[in-house]
Amino acid sequence: MKADSINLDGKAAGSIDLDDAIFGLEARADILHRVVRWQRNNAQAGTHSTLGRSDVKYSTKKIYRQKGTGGARHGARSAPIFRGGGVYKGPTTRSHGHELTKKFRKLGLRHALSAKVAAGELVIIDNIDIKDAKTSALAKTVGALGWKRALIIDGTEVNADFLQAARNIETINVLPSQGANVYDILKSDTLVLTKAGVEALEARLS
Repeated sequence: MKADSINLDGKAAGSIDLDDAIFGLEARADILHRVVRWQRNNAQAGTHSTLGRSDVKYSTKKIYRQKGTGGARHGARSAPIFRGGGVYKGPTTRSHGHELTKKFRKLGLRHALSAKVAAGELVIIDNIDIKDAKTSALAKTVGALGWKRALIIDGTEVNADFLQAARNIETINVLPSQGANVYDILKSDTLVLTKAGVEALEARLS
């Protein structure tokens, strides 16, 4: 398919051919859901933990005699029923991640890119080369283009001046093509790809 491209000043900069096998699919929510779930689960720290019955420090002496007290039988102050006792089946440190094949992850990325095209939220830009790494100047440029919560994906390497200027703009996220992922693409309101980024993504996903 053909797509128009622009410059950073908003002027037309010709057109580019997009691979239909990557940008022209009918996006499937189930595929996108599985890939996003895999990403978010792998991002969880899994450091939550509580003290179990064997972890709390108490005397092991029987707290009172077995019979004749009129109360329930208890053998240790570390039982979960008592204040300060161990937590019964509490969370433990573990990994929340699970496996997902590379083939399926690539498929998810294709569907995410296609979803942006179908929603009219994909912008192709010639390049992101700027002369001065000024945050204020770039913020004005982005505002004039109407990009809100934009994800900008460049080629194998991101222009260093642009990256420095965009670092303090909260609504802009800049990634190299290798860092492109389903979660960030779907989270953005506008997906901006440079021509180098398109070529790198097509090489990665073909």
